[in-house]
Amino acid sequence: MALDPTARTTNVKDSIQKYFVDNVWRISKIPLQFDKSLNAPILQGTEAVNRWVGIKLDHLELETLSSQGLSLFCCSRKDKEGFIMSQVVDTVMGYLTDTTQTDGFARIPFYRSYEPPQQWTLIGALLVTELHISGELDAPDQTKYRIINVQLRFASKV
Repeated sequence: MALDPTARTTNVKDSIQKYFVDNVWRISKIPLQFDKSLNAPILQGTEAVNRWVGIKLDHLELETLSSQGLSLFCCSRKDKEGFIMSQVVDTVMGYLTDTTQTDGFARIPFYRSYEPPQQWTLIGALLVTELHISGELDAPDQTKYRIINVQLRFASKV
């Protein structure tokens, strides 16, 4: 028996990755690293990055109103005062909030993903319902970072 598209973890993960690639990477030009927390991304043809966002999917609860946790590691190096890291946090928070919504939270498009060349189809939205930002932290390799913990909620058929 096949899972409904709204209950497929692949669709949740692909939708989250697409949202951050389309916005944080393509628009804001902040490099991304998926599932590696504090590791800096390695970009071919460029010197070492001094800012990036690590995106890690946390606990997933599949129910009628499902829940997906995210940890977003907003990181910087060669940043004595933490100014670059704060800019990364502010940029990411801008994509997680929406002042046009009465609740102030963003909606991430939720897609049924397919292998290329088939087009993805929109099946709903992943609603940001909680945001928690850690204090400023320092890793042993001189990386400064803050963690934004996000809770997403979405309707699914289980």
